Amino acid sequence: MVEREITDYYTEFGEAERLHTTATGRLELLRTQELVRSLLPPGAARILDVGGGPGTHARWLAEDGHTVHLVDPVPKHLAQAAAYAACTTELGDARALTAEDASFDVVLLLGPLYHLTARADRMAALAEAVRVARPGGIVAAAGISRYSLLQDYTVHAGLTPELLHGEVADVLRHGGYDGSRGFTLAHFHTGAELRDEAVAAGLTGLRVHGVEGPGWAYLRAAERTAGAPLLDSPLLDGALATARLADHHPDVTDASAHILVAGRTPLEGSGGGGQ
Repeated sequence: MVEREITDYYTEFGEAERLHTTATGRLELLRTQELVRSLLPPGAARILDVGGGPGTHARWLAEDGHTVHLVDPVPKHLAQAAAYAACTTELGDARALTAEDASFDVVLLLGPLYHLTARADRMAALAEAVRVARPGGIVAAAGISRYSLLQDYTVHAGLTPELLHGEVADVLRHGGYDGSRGFTLAHFHTGAELRDEAVAAGLTGLRVHGVEGPGWAYLRAAERTAGAPLLDSPLLDGALATARLADHHPDVTDASAHILVAGRTPLEGSGGGGQ
């Protein structure tokens, strides 16, 4: 069962608006679209969107011609997704999917892993994704960067000595966040950690991407200074171009706010293993 703190948070929080109302949200959406589209097989795919929230990604995936089934633990999100996207919906938990084995071409976990604070739970979610994906199918999972809190507090909330040596230092040490300030229970990944978990789940041909690139925090700082969204600003175009370039340089992957790992499930009889 998903922790009550998490479902309560998303029941109150406007997740449906998050990627549409700020330049940093728009950057995350555009880059996620680019990266996921680059992973998809040609033609129409059957996609399972695990932790798909209010249907933000299910909508454009369906508009691209794919068949999307969305699973989420928050009833509010399911109602929003049903009204917003041409997808089917189901109340569920990433760690115990009801889908049959090998029933989807693509499985997306763009939200669950960073709300599963125990590695065993994250591995259970990845194992379920591998189980329900067809042999050779694609699994893509997102994490929040271990260093994003440090960047965010520096430019947005004010990095006081108390914050720096308290919750920020704790996140940098072990990745765990207790949800005490403006968010909920979460785990913040390094790119290497996210990759290691994907390897342990049996995914092969792995690619690790920094989603927003290193410019996201500067864009957030500019919006804060302006006191208004910068959706039409050249700064957004610059941050997007920077993210694309940075994606070719793994040393700066962790400078993104989010990290995406993608790989394929083992072919039948291949025995699995990571790369």
